[in-house]
Amino acid sequence: MLGWLAYLTVAVVWGSTYFAIALGLESFTPYGMVAARFSVASVLALVLGRLRKEAWPPRREVGHLMIVGALLLGGSNALVSWAELHVSTGLVAVLAALVPLWLAVFSIVKEPLGPKGWAGLALGIAGVAVLVWPSGGVRIHAGGLMAMVAAPLIWSWGTLHGKHFVHGGGLLTNVGIQMLTAAVIGLAVAPLTGGFLRGPVTPKALLAIGYLALFGSVLAFSAYIYLAKAWPPAKMGTYAYLNPLVAVLLGSLILHEAFGFREVLGMVVILAAVALVQLRPKEADSTH
Repeated sequence: MLGWLAYLTVAVVWGSTYFAIALGLESFTPYGMVAARFSVASVLALVLGRLRKEAWPPRREVGHLMIVGALLLGGSNALVSWAELHVSTGLVAVLAALVPLWLAVFSIVKEPLGPKGWAGLALGIAGVAVLVWPSGGVRIHAGGLMAMVAAPLIWSWGTLHGKHFVHGGGLLTNVGIQMLTAAVIGLAVAPLTGGFLRGPVTPKALLAIGYLALFGSVLAFSAYIYLAKAWPPAKMGTYAYLNPLVAVLLGSLILHEAFGFREVLGMVVILAAVALVQLRPKEADSTH
């Protein structure tokens, strides 16, 4: 049940962060947002880890935690934020949905997926495309497109690196070290890539940073790191199909965005895809 709770947390909370990132980008540059978001989140996570008297990770694993933080948060997350400035949100969501595919490819030797699993992954990507593909056409930007091809690949590789090399330390303490690494990267890179701000700091942007730090980072990223340890990679990665589904539902409920046949069809296809991957025979999920 704890695994399913973590899965739902990642699916729902990260589905809501599409909107929060867009709000944050009104005031902050991508790396300015990385610096602000993860500076706050890392302090919160490390303090909570101390209050819970969590064990520190072994010294030999600290470097691996920093690698994971650099790849997932200082690299992939920053690329997604930057891409949202240049590429339509729908295309960003479709390419971000390649995460479970890369996780399956990178772990195929130890954790084979099986025919139903591969069919589910393909169906999930198709469902995301139906759900969020821009109706007015796709805004293509070569750099943004390359960033969104690289981002899920880097995210998947970093996830598996942590799964294989990090075994000790408390959850929040480990997450705090990863996010502190990203904050340092943001503080170092932002001055070299246009500074920290794109415009005046608005209350909306500050609220977005606070939401991303507390819910998108401390809560959902902790759930993700737990899930990466508890579940097989491809099964865990299907959260990426549910993120845009949540984003569309929130857009419809809060912003009164269009919700019609295409949205319903996309959701049905995505849920069928998740079911295919999640409900495979248990032996397909075993580690060999």
